[in-house]
Amino acid sequence: MTPPISRGFGGKRRPAADPTRVPPGQYLTSDFPVLSAGPTPRTPLDQWSFSIGGMVETAKSWSWDEFLALPHATFTVDIHCVTKWSKLDTIWTGVSLDTLFEQARPTGHYVTARSDGGYTTNLPLADLTGGKAWIVNGYDGKPLHPEHGGPARLLVPHLYFWKSAKWVRGLEVTETDEPGFWEQNGYHIYGDPWREQRYWGD
Repeated sequence: MTPPISRGFGGKRRPAADPTRVPPGQYLTSDFPVLSAGPTPRTPLDQWSFSIGGMVETAKSWSWDEFLALPHATFTVDIHCVTKWSKLDTIWTGVSLDTLFEQARPTGHYVTARSDGGYTTNLPLADLTGGKAWIVNGYDGKPLHPEHGGPARLLVPHLYFWKSAKWVRGLEVTETDEPGFWEQNGYHIYGDPWREQRYWGD
């Protein structure tokens, strides 16, 4: 089946840098492009919460103040968008999902991330543990801007960036891998940039 997604992305191409850091088919950008499936949600912080439910031993929910009270770390990672740009050495601040899962104790093997605006994306639980994923609320030393997913977004830098759901509000742990918004509309079920898993059949 031909995916209902255009492969003809525009933009000025830049020379690729270190091939150990820039996956095949990607180009470097110094900008931070804004790509969204819909309008930018702007949830007041006193109405914001983040939850983990589904197949867990203990369903958990955190208000914004409770989330801020959790242990935060600042770290540097490279990110890679399915539209073929890569940005190196991005600096984020947030809470490791290991910290959150310690409280919820998942019993399933997959996760559906749910965001304001109705967006969803799916990931194996193994890709969110072991220091590989965070809920981030800061970028480059400042609060995360709404256009980039603030007040908080999922960050899974080893997968294409659509998996790092903006405006994330919860994770549902499941036993089966259930395609999210873009996965139902032509994007790859997993999304490994090093294997160029952009679309159905890649």
